[in-house]
Amino acid sequence: MLDAYIQEHITPEHPYLYKLYRATNTQLIRPRMASGHAQGVLLTMLTQLIHPRTVVEIGTYSGYSALCMAQGMEADGHIYTFEINDEQEDFTRPWLDNSPFPPKIDMIIGDIFELLPPMNLTIDLAFIDANKRTYVDYYNLIMRHLRVGGYILADNTLWDGHVIDPAYANDPQTRGICDFNDLVASDLRVEKFIIPLRDGLTLIRKISE
Repeated sequence: MLDAYIQEHITPEHPYLYKLYRATNTQLIRPRMASGHAQGVLLTMLTQLIHPRTVVEIGTYSGYSALCMAQGMEADGHIYTFEINDEQEDFTRPWLDNSPFPPKIDMIIGDIFELLPPMNLTIDLAFIDANKRTYVDYYNLIMRHLRVGGYILADNTLWDGHVIDPAYANDPQTRGICDFNDLVASDLRVEKFIIPLRDGLTLIRKISE
């Protein structure tokens, strides 16, 4: 009920994103992985505030989050979105290619740990939403390429409340999220805040090398 109330009192979902979300729910196996309306509006507004030229996303899935960020970017912005699952490409790439939002989006299929370093990017904004077991590794990788003053957004950092539930202490995905949260909390190079939206969204700002 509260989620419905929130969605009735925020910026309406763009028609293209609405169609994509519907297609995600009817054609893909795990539609909950898509950001959805409320988080999508926040992604767009944060992108408008940050004004990134170069965005890196880890975990494309249906493309909803990439398009939300694109909606908030300038026309000369560029998004590199990495997806490890090559079976996702047939669904997602047409939605990205036919988008009404101007920034160029490159969907890159493969292992980001191998593909990102040779690209020599200076990242303004990164969005992490992939394998929870390797969030610490994603963070360390992105931090090497993130400019001072740049931002990281990490999704699912409250993990349905499992992060404080002893019953999930040995669950590999929960452990990965907890290790990530502990690392970020202790990292003096960044400012950080966990937004209790949906499954938890951590906002991180790099303040020093």
